[in-house]
Amino acid sequence: MSSVTGVVQIDPGVADAGAHRLGGRLREIFRSRRLLACACIVGVFAGVGIVGPFLVHNANALSTHDWASPSLSHLLGTNEIGQDVFAQLVVSARASLEIGAGAGLIATAISILIGISGGYAGGIVDEALSLLTNVILVIPTLPLVILVLAYVKSNSLLPLILIIALTSWAASARVLRAQTLSVRNREYVLAARASGERTFRIILVEILPNELPVIVSNLIFAMIFAILTQAGLAFIGLGDPTTLTWGNMLNIAYNDEALSFGAWWWFIPPGACIALLGMGLALINFGLDEVLNPRLRVYRPGKSR
Repeated sequence: MSSVTGVVQIDPGVADAGAHRLGGRLREIFRSRRLLACACIVGVFAGVGIVGPFLVHNANALSTHDWASPSLSHLLGTNEIGQDVFAQLVVSARASLEIGAGAGLIATAISILIGISGGYAGGIVDEALSLLTNVILVIPTLPLVILVLAYVKSNSLLPLILIIALTSWAASARVLRAQTLSVRNREYVLAARASGERTFRIILVEILPNELPVIVSNLIFAMIFAILTQAGLAFIGLGDPTTLTWGNMLNIAYNDEALSFGAWWWFIPPGACIALLGMGLALINFGLDEVLNPRLRVYRPGKSR
């Protein structure tokens, strides 16, 4: 009895075409001046958050110069009790970035787990997860965060990160579920099912790569939401006042009437940092969307397509 062994061969032309498309996308990314500029802005903030606290002196150190305007000795002046505002701004960058990155990653991971798993499984599993998503969506996020945070007493950033993440994943999960419903019945997914592939491998290899642009977009917006939410909560006095963040700086400056004394160097820099970082992340998202979605590309006369 003879046996026939089937060997699947990959056409070199197909592999070369895939590599060519990937290389073309990478070239488009590096050619986008707006994308590179915004990536540099975010990169500068990330570098300041990682290295900056080791380069400045103690942000809580007191000096005899209170309400001092910016000078060579104090680049952004001092506050009401003589603390260096520039040192506080640099130290605050790390905590603000930790909150944005941590809450964004956790919220995105939850949305992937619930959105893609429910959309692929279908049936009662999809209905249950969809019901959970809809319940979270109809609850106002900010009042819920305020309510939970008011009962959580902690001196670390982890509870705040978890609270923001657990209340901000639902919208992303709904988008990923819709994408998965449109992908799960395509030919390559059906072929993987027919060949006996495990569900985990089908989701990881066949479905997840096709939704990477949506996942990256959700991650960036989740980071922006987390940073703005923390800043808003800190400004109204919720959160740990001993942890230096841009939001806490705004809260202290407001309570100490920096605006009335004309101490613009105390409240404008942290607000500008929040705005610049949010703008940089948002424009990176729009730039990546244009590169990854050919329908959004703008072709100018005189340039080849």
